[in-house]
Amino acid sequence: MELDLGGRRVHAGTGGRAFDRDLPTVVLLHGAGMDHTVFAAQARALAHHGRNVLAFDLPGHGGSDGPALTSIGELADWVLAAASAAGAERLRLAGHSMGALVALEAAARGGGRVEALALIGFAPEMRVHPDLLAAARDGQHDAVELMTGWSFAGRGQLGGARSPGMFLPGSALRLLERADPKSLAADLAACDAYGGAADSAGKIRVPVLLLLGGEDRMTPASRAQRFAPGFGDHRVVVLPGAGHLLTVEEPQASLAALRTVL
Repeated sequence: MELDLGGRRVHAGTGGRAFDRDLPTVVLLHGAGMDHTVFAAQARALAHHGRNVLAFDLPGHGGSDGPALTSIGELADWVLAAASAAGAERLRLAGHSMGALVALEAAARGGGRVEALALIGFAPEMRVHPDLLAAARDGQHDAVELMTGWSFAGRGQLGGARSPGMFLPGSALRLLERADPKSLAADLAACDAYGGAADSAGKIRVPVLLLLGGEDRMTPASRAQRFAPGFGDHRVVVLPGAGHLLTVEEPQASLAALRTVL
């Protein structure tokens, strides 16, 4: 789906189904330097089982015009505006990594528009090492190599893909290499600067799923588990053996967990 938002093109994956205003809408938000394709399996399954899907490319990513936005708050406001432009007013939000911070903030700002929230590969603070921030700002290939290396658990590093012939780290590396280096740098800086998770969590009154990887080295599951009581109605699901990019490593298990709230 192609949308216009303030004169800029917005691309959203729909899982292969046309948008239907009469169906509940699920919004899927990708992480730093990535695009909607990290939700390919989940988007298609949800779209073919009674849901609208809007898997947005955030500004400056994939098929959406730039420039990239520079704060989690700006991205949250953009998501709510883009959903309105698509004709979706009632939303169920799911985000991965940086997208989880954006989904959390959008849920807090969206009030009654938001019916459920899923936070995938989430930590309330996502501080980024200064060396990685500098490498991203300078457009160094080291930045995407480091991110790829930290995105997968041991099985994923060696293969482990559910689809024959697919090498997960290679696919993730190609995706990050296609990203605009300025967009990746903006994403990482936005994650590093964000500190509003506790305040936003306190404003949320809808069911919340925290979907975590048992071997996630970027956002260790223990950090989200300690934070979880800040939500009222919440459920924590940890996928053993999964790393940070768990929607790709464990697509079926991720989908099964997401269906409980989406």
